[in-house]
Amino acid sequence: MKLSRDILLVILVTLTGYIGTCSVANARLPAIVNGQALPSLADMLERVTPAVVNISTETGAGSLNDPVYRHFFGKKIPAKKRLGTGSGIIVDARNGYIVTNAHVIENAKKIIVTLKDQRQFYAKLVGKDLKADVAVIRIQPERLTAMRIANSKRLRVGDFVVAIGNPYGLGQSVTSGIISALGRTGLGIEHYEDFIQTDAPINPGNSGGALVNLRGELIGINTAILGGKSGGNVGIGFAIPSAMIINIKDQLVKYGKVERGQLGIEIRDIQPNMVKSYKLVNGRGALISGVISNSPAERAGIRAGDVITRINGAVVTNSSNLKSMIGNLRMGSKVKMEYIRNGSVRNCVAKVGFANERKQFSVKNGHRIKPAARRKPKRKNYFPDIWDN
Repeated sequence: MKLSRDILLVILVTLTGYIGTCSVANARLPAIVNGQALPSLADMLERVTPAVVNISTETGAGSLNDPVYRHFFGKKIPAKKRLGTGSGIIVDARNGYIVTNAHVIENAKKIIVTLKDQRQFYAKLVGKDLKADVAVIRIQPERLTAMRIANSKRLRVGDFVVAIGNPYGLGQSVTSGIISALGRTGLGIEHYEDFIQTDAPINPGNSGGALVNLRGELIGINTAILGGKSGGNVGIGFAIPSAMIINIKDQLVKYGKVERGQLGIEIRDIQPNMVKSYKLVNGRGALISGVISNSPAERAGIRAGDVITRINGAVVTNSSNLKSMIGNLRMGSKVKMEYIRNGSVRNCVAKVGFANERKQFSVKNGHRIKPAARRKPKRKNYFPDIWDN
């Protein structure tokens, strides 16, 4: 028995020495091990990176009040050009449409798009939606590659993702990670939020760039990061999901603007002390604190005191989540709502109203519940360092 252990020890020492010698001689991993190719993202990236573009902008500076400038130039102070960088994704090669963040092209006098093959085009602004931070620009459709778009509603936490963009203006760069969370709302970054959170490194300049799955399909636009302005990525980045992007893009292309529908409701978050009094199973949902007369919600049977728990089958987590869900629906579309009234689960269907229908709503005759009196808490900023990248 002892002899066998000695032989085994010799074999292990010999193998260790052999492996150590091989690693010194050749530190690179082989392309094939036991006849099987090692996993790589290279093939997928070669196919999709031509659809991701670098965007540079020129914006005019405001007036300079420096007395030294005024002494030499009087009132005609020379304007100083400011340059900006970001990213974008070609989503329609036939027509040359590119989606990006609205803040990337904000106040731009010139928008220059650089493709992966270094061709450059001047871009024209098609439209922008500041409330969701999405914009569409257009270039000459010459030998372009568009990116396929996935349904972001099918994403799961833990899915592997790849971020492609133009960090710090360095040129096209690729990072990878996973989906850390879905449906992030209430961050105060945009009016309408439904962010994908990822730990794939995203840095300033990645704004408007692509977040893709391992099939190379677009699942989101990289938009913001959590971190100090003096630093870069800390592993918490946010992307606008593709379902929201395409809805906005289609409206911008067709109408040049986005018109969001409404149900005619006032909503509040569920507080812990409301769970028992409203006979809720958990604290999820959005409390209807007011329903406007003659609104789509009232016509569907919704009343103040109801708690909306699902919209078209999707769980409503809080009031911000409900606001984003309704705001991203096409006007005139029907929405299935699940709600709780006096502990009973009910369902109804409402038609999302048009923005100009608000004139027909009567707030005076609306049904409201009086908010519970409570001491106003001190305002806290839980995300002091969130900023657009």
